Amino acid sequence: MKPDIHPEYRTIAFEDASTGERWLCGSVAVTPLLATVDGVEYPLVQVEVSNLTHPYYTGKMKLVDSGGRLERFERRYGSLAARRGRR
Repeated sequence: MKPDIHPEYRTIAFEDASTGERWLCGSVAVTPLLATVDGVEYPLVQVEVSNLTHPYYTGKMKLVDSGGRLERFERRYGSLAARRGRR
C-alpha cells in the first residue's frame, strides 16, 4: 500500500437519530461532532435509520400490494395469450 493515501481507521460512535441509541464501531467517517461514551470521547456520526429502527430488522415491514401490476400491464399492452393468438 502507498503511504499517506488511506483514511485513518478509528473507533467512532454512531447514534440512531430516532431512538438516541449509541454504539461504537470502526470506521473512516469524518465528522465534526463528538460524543462521550463510557467516559471516552469519540467522533459522532448520526444516522437516520439503523438496524434498531429499520422495518426489516424490527419485523414491522409492510408488504406492498403488487397484485394490480400484471392487470395494468395487460390493460395497456394486451395479454401475452392474446398476442400469440393474433399471429
